[in-house]
Amino acid sequence: MTAVQGFTRGLAKPRLGAAQIVFFVVAASGPLFAIAGGISTTYAVTGIIGVPLSFVLLAPVLALFAVGYAAMSRHITNAGAFYPYVAHGLGRGPGIAVSFVALIAYNAIQISVYGLFGWSVANFIGTRTGTETPWWLWAVLVLIVVGVLGALRIDINAKVLGTAMILECATVLVIDVAGFANPAAPGESLAPLNPGNLFVAGVGAVFAFSVAAFTGFEGAATYGEETRDPSKTIAKATYIAIGVTAVLYTLSALAMAVGVGPSAIVSQAQQQGPGVWFGISGAHLGETFTDIAYVLFLTSQFASLLSFHNAVARYFFALGRESVLPEALGRTSKRTGAPVAGSVTQSVVALVVVTGFALAGRDPILELFTWLGVTASTGVVAIMAMVSISVVGFFSRRRGPETPWQRTIAPSLATLFLVAILILILANFDHLLGTEQDTALRWILPGLLLAGAIAGLIRSSVLRNRKPAAYAKVGGVGDSLGSV
Repeated sequence: MTAVQGFTRGLAKPRLGAAQIVFFVVAASGPLFAIAGGISTTYAVTGIIGVPLSFVLLAPVLALFAVGYAAMSRHITNAGAFYPYVAHGLGRGPGIAVSFVALIAYNAIQISVYGLFGWSVANFIGTRTGTETPWWLWAVLVLIVVGVLGALRIDINAKVLGTAMILECATVLVIDVAGFANPAAPGESLAPLNPGNLFVAGVGAVFAFSVAAFTGFEGAATYGEETRDPSKTIAKATYIAIGVTAVLYTLSALAMAVGVGPSAIVSQAQQQGPGVWFGISGAHLGETFTDIAYVLFLTSQFASLLSFHNAVARYFFALGRESVLPEALGRTSKRTGAPVAGSVTQSVVALVVVTGFALAGRDPILELFTWLGVTASTGVVAIMAMVSISVVGFFSRRRGPETPWQRTIAPSLATLFLVAILILILANFDHLLGTEQDTALRWILPGLLLAGAIAGLIRSSVLRNRKPAAYAKVGGVGDSLGSV
């Protein structure tokens, strides 16, 4: 393994266990920020009260996806996660195409949180001191902190994320209890679980936002090369992450509606945004607890930013290592083993996008957070569908201990459900933008994902013709890539 100016070609030595991986992937979902920020936005933008039911329906679909995903993780250990799976199952060309879509999707969801974070800090300071500060100032400051931490040892990051996750989950459960114990309209409490209140015009928009809330659970495989026992750890962490987030989101979305009143939740979310969640806390738990909860709301966003930053940095690393992207991205710090080049690249991309939105005077929540978040969730659903198809293709050519359920049945069912959800999302994309008008954005945003896939296919063709030896290693398994 060669060193180049303090950098190596491999990630840190395996340090992570299942618990630490769960910290990363659940922190990426950011339970408290996903609930206070994401679920309140779902109510506000879609105008649909059946949000809790969407989590109940999505969880089994994600679990079906995880069956094949986890089975494949026992055979493929690569920091690129999704694209090596597709490369092995469907071919290198589709694999590279998926890698480009994944880069767009995961950069989008990470950068979207900067908008929410900047607004949240500015709002907190404004309500407490009366001083107005620009949202982009806090977004840029936290961007710098995330970039620095992204260059540190991966297990240090796990300790930071784990502490934040435990505190925010405890806070969520306390506020849930307060909401359920103090229903605003007792006779309506179960209305959000009525299918008739979900399957209405715009239901695809609800699923898109709900998928965005879950996004992060599938990232366990990106840490496979740094995991002590990837053949078992990745699957275990994925199932735990799905279970934890599904329960938290269902209960919290319902508690939010119950605490405010199902008939009032949409209007209140539109008026107060994330404040609708903290209003329940303020009314029943007191100002001190609510202030603590709001601080954890901020740390939850920070944890999500750091987790997605780490995942994107590893995508850049894997693609640089395999010459799909510039090889400089395949370098890691010799001292910490962190993918520093990928980390810096992600930070630069985020800075450019945040600066662009700030200079254009765009809204940090209704535009930066919402537009990029729904674009990311659309891409993630498409990628998961491709991975499920790839699982079937992979095991059709390989004998092993996997059962027919793992090899074919579960991934095939997951593909059908994921494609159905993707169609619903695309058909309702105007609702995702908070408008009933047919704007250019409803085509531009999902079009970015399609453009990424096309760019990936073009890059695949160029790499195959110009660097056939490098092309042959695309989607390679860990150290089988050899020293470069």
